[in-house]
Amino acid sequence: MPSQAALLIGGISHARKEWESLSSLLTLKEFPSGTREDFIQNCKAGQYDDVVAIYRSNTSNKYTGNFDAELLAVLPQSVRYICHNGAGYDNIDVSACSQKNIAVSSTPVAVNNATADVGIFLMIGALRQAYVPQAALRAGQWHGQTTLGRDPQNKVLGILGMGGIGREMATRAKAFGMKIQYHNRSRLSPELENGATYVSFDELLANSDVFSLNLALNASTRHIIGAPEFAKMKDGVVVVNTARGALIDEKALVAAIDSGKVGSAGLDVYEEEPKIEPGLVSNPRVMLLPHIGTMTYETQKEMEILVLDNLKLAVEKGELITQVPEQKR
Repeated sequence: MPSQAALLIGGISHARKEWESLSSLLTLKEFPSGTREDFIQNCKAGQYDDVVAIYRSNTSNKYTGNFDAELLAVLPQSVRYICHNGAGYDNIDVSACSQKNIAVSSTPVAVNNATADVGIFLMIGALRQAYVPQAALRAGQWHGQTTLGRDPQNKVLGILGMGGIGREMATRAKAFGMKIQYHNRSRLSPELENGATYVSFDELLANSDVFSLNLALNASTRHIIGAPEFAKMKDGVVVVNTARGALIDEKALVAAIDSGKVGSAGLDVYEEEPKIEPGLVSNPRVMLLPHIGTMTYETQKEMEILVLDNLKLAVEKGELITQVPEQKR
């Protein structure tokens, strides 16, 4: 039997055979469900003392809660890798992991296409204010309160966070005849820009007809868009968010929509999921989805495989394919 173990928290839906195939390399342990208290007790009882790598599934948070300092403190000293299934990893205290010499990976590449598709879906829906006729039709009315929407052609799509998802958004938006501007902490290479224009944060706020958030949530980006930022935007701007809800001050967004500063919005993520601001739910100019950006069969399997590839490489060579950027030096 292998002397080292891997621990799966939550489940694997599409790559179970690939997980089981690691049994020749590692002892496979699982915590498929339970409570945070159960998990902590298992750690204290020594059940995971041979675990070197943790596979943190995209459902794991509902069982263990955040991987914060409290939880990290009870992990066995043997743990050296946390391989997380998800592009976002704000529920992992990366700084505390680094202090404990634990390397963390996520799945940014695997989610790019599916998330960008949802972003474009929300953008077009918000531009056309599609929820209004949808609701009317289901209520037995033909047009109901339908109003004129707006075309995407010749509009400026401002992308805050031009990573993989942002670049895929840009590629798709070009097919609609949109002009692409973006802001990052640093400018991309010409190859990655692919014709997009790099501007300052304030210029992006002022220039965008559609403003798309495609960046990670951390202490420096929480509420990066609030009342002062909305005030700098064009009247009638469309806001799209498929990244993390807490990037936007939701109460400020509701106020901006009510005042007409924001003409419409398309949201897949929310500040306090699954709770949503009532002012967003009740406003027919807001397109809402329940955080389904990566919910396709193909993407879910690709994400699971990437986690397993990270885990296998970590154990065999001490490396991660998609280590989180905060740990890359």
